[in-house]
Amino acid sequence: MSQSKGNSQRVHKFLTDDLTVRAASVIATNVVDEMRSIQNSYPIATVAVGRALVASLLMASHLKNHQELSLYFQGNGPLGRVFAQANYEGQVRGYSNNPQFQAPMEGDRLPVGPAIGIGLLTVTHHLPTGDTPHRGTVIIRTGEIGDDVAYYLQQSHQIPSVVALGVHVSPYGMVEAAGGVLIELMPGHSEETIAKIEQRVRKAPSISKRILEGATAEDLLKDYLGDFKLMELEHPHPIEYHCRCSKDRVMRSMVLLGIEEIDTMIAEGKPIDVACEFCGRHYEVEKPDLEKIRGDLYKGSLN
Repeated sequence: MSQSKGNSQRVHKFLTDDLTVRAASVIATNVVDEMRSIQNSYPIATVAVGRALVASLLMASHLKNHQELSLYFQGNGPLGRVFAQANYEGQVRGYSNNPQFQAPMEGDRLPVGPAIGIGLLTVTHHLPTGDTPHRGTVIIRTGEIGDDVAYYLQQSHQIPSVVALGVHVSPYGMVEAAGGVLIELMPGHSEETIAKIEQRVRKAPSISKRILEGATAEDLLKDYLGDFKLMELEHPHPIEYHCRCSKDRVMRSMVLLGIEEIDTMIAEGKPIDVACEFCGRHYEVEKPDLEKIRGDLYKGSLN
C-alpha cells in the first residue's frame, strides 16, 4: 500500500572513475514532511527521525533488490527510541515513541544529541529470503544521527565514510528541506583522495541550507566530490513514505485483546483510535468493526 504524496525524488548513486569512492545523495523533503504530518511530530522529533529516514534511504540504495535496512537508536534521552527502515526500492518509514517532545533551541540548532541521549545504535540488514537478518550494534557517540551512522560503518564494516544529513523545519514545524549525502571510501583509495574529501568536508555548507537555496541532489554531492570525475549508477526508484500497515491489519492485531476487552469497547460505543507503532499512521476502529472482531474471536473460541 503506497502512502506517499506522489513525488519523483530519488536517491542518486555515483562512483568515482577509479572506483575507489562510492556516493549517494538524496533530497527527501516531501517524505520527511509526510512523516511529520502523519505523526504530528514536533520539531526536534521531526529532525531526529527525518535524519534517520534520510540515512536509511542512502544506505539502503547500496543493497540489492528487495533487501531492506533499519536504524534503531535506543538512547536514554527524552525522545526515547528513534527508528527508520528503508528498502532498495526507495520505500521508507520511521518513528520516535515521543514525537511531541519539546526542547528549546540552542542558538540556531535543535539539541538532537541530548534528546536521544546515551545508548546503542543497532543496524539490521533484512534479507528477502527469510534468512536470519544481519545485525550490528555500536554505541551512540553523539546522537546527531549522521556521526553515529559513520561510526557504525567504520566499526562494523571498516568503511571510512562521510554522512552529512540535514532537516530544516519552518517556525510552524513544517519540513522545508531534508536530504543528505553518503560518501564511502572503497579499497584502493589513496591518501590524496582522503585529503581532497577532508578539505571539502571542512568547507561544505549545511545540507539543509543548500536545499533551501534550490540545490539538487547532484549539487549536494558536488560540494563534497567536486574534485573527482563521477559516473552515475542506475537507480530509478522514486522514494516514498510507505508502511505495510492497514486498517485490516490493525483489526487483526486487536484480536489479541480478547473477548472481554472488545466487549467493553463495544459497550462504550465510541470509535477507538489505533496508531501503527512503526509509522505512526492512525486508524479509527468503529463499533461495527469491533463487532466483527468480536465475531472472529467467538468463532475462534468454538474451534
